[in-house]
Amino acid sequence: AHTGATAHSHDGFVAGLLHPLTGTDHLAAMLAVGMWSALAVRPAWLAPAAFVTLLALGALAGFAGLALPGVEPMIAVSLLVIGLLVATRRGLPTAAAAALAAGFALFHGVAHGAELAGDAQLAAHAGMVLATAGLHATGLALGHLLLKRHVWLPRLSGAAVALLGVAMLVRLA
Repeated sequence: AHTGATAHSHDGFVAGLLHPLTGTDHLAAMLAVGMWSALAVRPAWLAPAAFVTLLALGALAGFAGLALPGVEPMIAVSLLVIGLLVATRRGLPTAAAAALAAGFALFHGVAHGAELAGDAQLAAHAGMVLATAGLHATGLALGHLLLKRHVWLPRLSGAAVALLGVAMLVRLA
């Protein structure tokens, strides 16, 4: 999430809609959840639905002042883990896939909820949730159209997402 000197305004629906598109970590995580779902999660909509649901609830909890320890490291870990799952096309049992996506989403949501502020926070929240769902759908489409047809594309894209997570963890250390 963008905090401190890198924070940006979330003063309405459009700002919230654009937010997941403005940070590499956000964009990579949302697309990767969709790609992983297309490649290895059954039913394919499960992990994105769990992610969007807990992202929304986590953001509301963040609005209310909930602070979880290790939010930024967990966001980085989510990139690492989801990236590796894409790269390996690793499936998980249905409940585990949903729980993993939901758990990571909670941290993403709390970070965003703490960041969203002002009178238009619910409008920004709605925009962020809608954009997140759209990015998951884009990741699902990429997974179905491209990644399932090629052995190396998911490996490369998953490795890139995982490396982004490692770079974030190194930066936080």
